[in-house]
Amino acid sequence: MTSIDRRGFVAAAGALMLAPAALAQDAWATWLQGVKREAIGKGVPADVIDRAFSGLKPIERVLELDRQQPEFKLTWSEYLGRVVTEERVKRGRELYRENAALLSRTAGPYGVPPEIVVALWAVESNYGTRMGDFNVIGALATLAYHGRRPQYFRAELIAALRVLAGGHVAFDKMLGSWAGAMGQCQFMPTSFLALAVDGDGDGKRDIWGSRADVFASAANFLRKAGWRAGVRWGDELQAGEALGGKGDRIVTPEGPGGRRYATTVNFRAIRSWNPADFFALSVGILSDRIAAAR
Repeated sequence: MTSIDRRGFVAAAGALMLAPAALAQDAWATWLQGVKREAIGKGVPADVIDRAFSGLKPIERVLELDRQQPEFKLTWSEYLGRVVTEERVKRGRELYRENAALLSRTAGPYGVPPEIVVALWAVESNYGTRMGDFNVIGALATLAYHGRRPQYFRAELIAALRVLAGGHVAFDKMLGSWAGAMGQCQFMPTSFLALAVDGDGDGKRDIWGSRADVFASAANFLRKAGWRAGVRWGDELQAGEALGGKGDRIVTPEGPGGRRYATTVNFRAIRSWNPADFFALSVGILSDRIAAAR
């Protein structure tokens, strides 16, 4: 083979190697154009979409996290020990006192006790310190294109574009979890559109930077989920104690013979946030610990 032939062969081989990547990029770009058309049809301005999609590429780390979700299950004692820590309780009491007036003003009108809002704030983002650092648009686009639930994440992606169009958060501040949960209360974009509240009256629903908006949004979520003012979430039952008037459902996170909790309509409201008994129980227990020495 001559040197010219050899160069031609190498060039052809290189083109073949690049072809799959080029095709993948073309398919991604075509898919984004389809999302753009759908979003425009739902009222999102084209310039907002163009800015959000500028330079957008699938995020491999998002796919890794989606594929590697832990399959093991913690026991109730293990879960409770991780969520309701002494440090978290102490910090919750400090923040409750620091924000007492704001909590009263933002959560009070919804009939939700401030300690419940603080407990949710703690569990979701460790009081706003762990909101996630993924670009929400990029994460949702990745999951909608490559993930296991494309229709669900496509709807969330379009909702996220609507959040940007509403001017509620700056493009570079729209950060969240790898799955697209946003801000200090970790709302998915559709939940944001339906339930987030402008608690400070500035015309924005800023669940990233405004505690007033975070508190009001969390309280509004629970009220819309059926929260009943003046009713406890539940109580732990003593050995042999009957349900009585303490609630309408006994939850046994450790199975027969383990701890039992009498739960109410408000426990079900917390489960609307996250439909896991462990989650709802831990929020209720943490709220009680925070309120105990406020």
